Amino acid sequence: MSPLKPLNSTLLPPASTQFAIDTLRVATYNIHKGVRGVGPRKRLEIHNLGLAVEALDADLVFLQEVRLFHTREARQFERTHLGWPQQGQAAFLAPEGYEVAYRTNAVTRHGEHGNALLSRWPIGDVRHQDVSDHRFEQRGLLHVPVSWNGATVHTVVVHFGLVHASRVRQVQRLAAFIEREVPHGAPLVVAGDFNDWGEKLDAPMRGIGLVRASAGGRSGTGAPTFPSRVPVFALDRFYVRGFGCRATMVPRGNAWSRMSDHLPLVAELEPL
Repeated sequence: MSPLKPLNSTLLPPASTQFAIDTLRVATYNIHKGVRGVGPRKRLEIHNLGLAVEALDADLVFLQEVRLFHTREARQFERTHLGWPQQGQAAFLAPEGYEVAYRTNAVTRHGEHGNALLSRWPIGDVRHQDVSDHRFEQRGLLHVPVSWNGATVHTVVVHFGLVHASRVRQVQRLAAFIEREVPHGAPLVVAGDFNDWGEKLDAPMRGIGLVRASAGGRSGTGAPTFPSRVPVFALDRFYVRGFGCRATMVPRGNAWSRMSDHLPLVAELEPL
């Protein structure tokens, strides 16, 4: 395997050091469990993803389809230096000094996967809410308060269902969770893979007080991130309360398209 060297890539978004200290740089990324391909062509991408996450240089990284363990793939990819990591994928991907929050959404025959938050800033008590709409799709919310610049920013990592009606009900469950767990008016970032192929969730999300982050407040569809080789659909998003959006960007190129079926989405947020 030839590891990616994303720090040398001209396809990366600009580093956060180019922005004011009151700008919160966030990234969301569905990592496809750190593995691509099928059968004999299956390859381990978790090491390249580790370099990619570091290169994004985000204050907060919202991750979906992250594994804590998987016995079959751990056997297939031996626990060598470039093999299956000894630790869970969230901890493995976290750059040095970042705090990690992870909770399982789905349990399968050989393992599990869920959502994670990697944070450059201190985190508080982690909460998880099952929002599964039916037994064939196990889904959850990961809630992590983050101490940032003297304030508490509430973050929620999501991965919504494949059916529109399920996604609408999951928005309703998200609303109930926010009402119960997040103080009224507190800064809030909800991010992840919304699986909203038809661009129908903006209105329900506005109904619960969240707007999609887009540069300059532009309406309409966002930056496409799926499928990674020829991105057409803007499935990966940030919905915010108490923030404006300075910029959004999606790194592109062959190296990025190999690592997952999604591309990461990066945004620069400013408090209102």
